[in-house]
Amino acid sequence: MRDRRVVITGMEVLAPGGVGTGEFWKLLSEGRTATRSITFFDPAPFRSRVAAEIDFDPYAHGLTPHQVRRMDRAAQLAVVAARGAVADSGLEIETLDPYRVGVTIGTAVGSTMSLDQDYRVVSDGGRLDLVDLEYADPHFYNYFVPSSFAAEVARTVGAQGPSGVVSAGCTSGLDAVGYAVELIREGTADVMVAGATDAPISPITMACFDAIKATTPRHDDPEHASRPFDGTRNGFVLGEGAAVFVLEELTAARRRGAHVYAEIAGYATRSNAYHMTGLRPDGVEMAEAIRVALDEARMDGTEIDYINAHGSGTKQNDRHETAAFKKSLGDHAYRTPVSSIKSMVGHSLGAIGSIEIAASALAMEHNVVPPTANLHTPDPECDLDYVPLTARDQLTDAVLTVGSGFGGFQSAMVLARPERKVP
Repeated sequence: MRDRRVVITGMEVLAPGGVGTGEFWKLLSEGRTATRSITFFDPAPFRSRVAAEIDFDPYAHGLTPHQVRRMDRAAQLAVVAARGAVADSGLEIETLDPYRVGVTIGTAVGSTMSLDQDYRVVSDGGRLDLVDLEYADPHFYNYFVPSSFAAEVARTVGAQGPSGVVSAGCTSGLDAVGYAVELIREGTADVMVAGATDAPISPITMACFDAIKATTPRHDDPEHASRPFDGTRNGFVLGEGAAVFVLEELTAARRRGAHVYAEIAGYATRSNAYHMTGLRPDGVEMAEAIRVALDEARMDGTEIDYINAHGSGTKQNDRHETAAFKKSLGDHAYRTPVSSIKSMVGHSLGAIGSIEIAASALAMEHNVVPPTANLHTPDPECDLDYVPLTARDQLTDAVLTVGSGFGGFQSAMVLARPERKVP
């Protein structure tokens, strides 16, 4: 069973700057940014007042009033993305054995927006030490358990196989898809609907990141606030979004004539066992995750045509992963284009890993490497080819995408064209 090859046959992306995979790719390929001043609440009291918000109307995307009332915004994004991914795949899930169809959804912070709003209600604006649950939303419990995300998606697509949520901070979107791939490889499932979602743009989230000065205070220029690998960067821009995929075994996909975006050829995750938020400058843990992912893909580092970086826009992260790329790819790292789409769509925490998988697959689909926007003043300690400002046409057969998360998590995934010869 371990020789089963897993491919992406459907996807949908809801990201800042455009709802839908087509609008998402258009934004990236044009090098436009979707970061702006926060509109969801009054950001005046906060150090960082910018974010990458989605112009998302759940009713316009077919959700009912009951669903909107029941689900947090992050769950709404996941459900709409799952519907789109299944439609894109052309797979008639209702004709399959429902116990062989599973769901995995990644999230870092769960129902943050609903919890924030409800806490303000039950605490009377923070004035009550002992909250009054009489005023709580009737669906308050669902907000406390992120497993409700997977339950909502499973209900939407009719999946009765393995179902769960992966929450590993900012690598959740990679890890949820990686876990889904393993379930297909081991024979537990034939089809997985997998991806990630987060909608964290709320006062409590902004306050938390303000406290550790992780987010940028560049609120006077929100459009250019996210600056990965740039010497003038001063923190990341919070975002939101969701990306969901239909994954299935390659032979089955070919048998039904499905369009295949990419094969997920290798995946690995490691922990630095070092610090909750700190990173070792040598990037050794990320390099190890990359090495194992390449080994699983049966590929050499010289076969990587593009690296979709974590590229959060903090000095610590950018230098850490630059070192990891050099350690894992050697001299080939200097010949490989690297870019961060967070420069355009912000950092949507647990969702971003799946959104970046989508960007990597689309880069292969179109043979275009998306740029790192706002990169005008390169950091001399980040000396690789970060594709500044403008997308680049390039034949792309294999992509490495990586993630780094609080808690010391480091994940790597290799996407490749399924036509490649596997040793």
